[in-house]
Amino acid sequence: MSITGTTMTDQLAVQITGGRRLTGSTTVQGSKNIALHLYAAAILADAPLVLHGAPAILDTGVVAEILNRTGTPTAVAGEEFTTRPATSYLPVVPDDLGRRIRTTPVLGGALLTRAGQVTFPTPGGDAFCVRRIDRHLAAIEAAGAAVEVDNGLVRARFTGRRRPFVTDAETRSWGPSLGATVTAMLLAARTPGTSTILNPSVEPEVTHTAALLANAGVPIEWQGRAALHVTGADRIAGGDFTVPPDRLEAATLVLAAAITGGTVHLDRFPPIWFPDGLASVLTNAGIRLDPVDGGTTVGAPSGPRPVGMATGPHPGYPTDAQPQLTAYLTQADGISCIEERIYTRRDTHLPALAAFGAAVSTTGPVITVRGRTALKAADVTGDDIRAGTALVIAALAAEGASTIRGLYHLRRGYSGLLNKLASLGADLTIPQELK
Repeated sequence: MSITGTTMTDQLAVQITGGRRLTGSTTVQGSKNIALHLYAAAILADAPLVLHGAPAILDTGVVAEILNRTGTPTAVAGEEFTTRPATSYLPVVPDDLGRRIRTTPVLGGALLTRAGQVTFPTPGGDAFCVRRIDRHLAAIEAAGAAVEVDNGLVRARFTGRRRPFVTDAETRSWGPSLGATVTAMLLAARTPGTSTILNPSVEPEVTHTAALLANAGVPIEWQGRAALHVTGADRIAGGDFTVPPDRLEAATLVLAAAITGGTVHLDRFPPIWFPDGLASVLTNAGIRLDPVDGGTTVGAPSGPRPVGMATGPHPGYPTDAQPQLTAYLTQADGISCIEERIYTRRDTHLPALAAFGAAVSTTGPVITVRGRTALKAADVTGDDIRAGTALVIAALAAEGASTIRGLYHLRRGYSGLLNKLASLGADLTIPQELK
């Protein structure tokens, strides 16, 4: 798998001519966010591990390269991500790779667990707001490691005998930290005795990582949302595990179909796989999610409706589907209010939406959308994964031919979104390098 960086993909652009209804059937890729955490957990396995349904995205290639460089032999073939146990470790996450993804601290925790020491850069990925790693570092220190942070590098080392620990995943303003919960789990999985994570995140990224560890022989006990108990194992098995479908790509496809007035079937993705908060908001916004042939048929037969809603932890409305919803609501008659409750704010998509003619504004964490506005073609750039998809959705409804740049970010999160949209009838001119 290529891990082509920003230079090539940022020079590329997709042209989208709006006004075409999306119709037909398509599939949903394996979950990007879940897969990235499972890749980190694979470092702990004492036998070969195969992850099926791995998304063919740039971030998968980046993590595979990190694992190979740090000691865990890794191969990616199609939708299979295969690892073998390391014979030795070089536990230094390369700066050029670690700064390109959000899960660098999770990988750092896994390497620390295995090698007893690690150096990793502060993470990169999407930069729509400040995203702290203090809960990750607190978990590492609670596990008994000495931590130093200097010039954007984190160094951690175990200096004594490892003992069970207690750590708290709750953040100051965002609720439980998803990533820090996984980091703590990976540290605890090879620590003798039972460690406790207070206020753990219950996002699917966490529960699926916990399921992989449990299947591999790590005793895990949930105490509701209050605590998660992990008992260290002397041996962690490999085997086979399947990455679940990406609920965020599913939401993106739903909103893309609905904004065009089309009807699309998501194969093998039934309505029950949409988190309750996501399904509720989509329904309130005029979108139908009908169970058909083991999947979901989606559309907005009466057109978009305005909503008042807030993002929230699972099973609430996911923040990573908020920019796409914002784009969709520009076509609803009335005023919509979107409150961002996961991050301090998330509005980097608004200036580009305004370039299409959308009436959007923000006050602190609250986005206001005044619709319906007639969108006109624009030349815009998506500065992060979900902002880029919001612009694609807007272009599908805009009059004329739009140019969307920032495809590096789109390829970080979606393996074939543009090709899927084209197969459903969208009028797209896709660079040959991305087909």
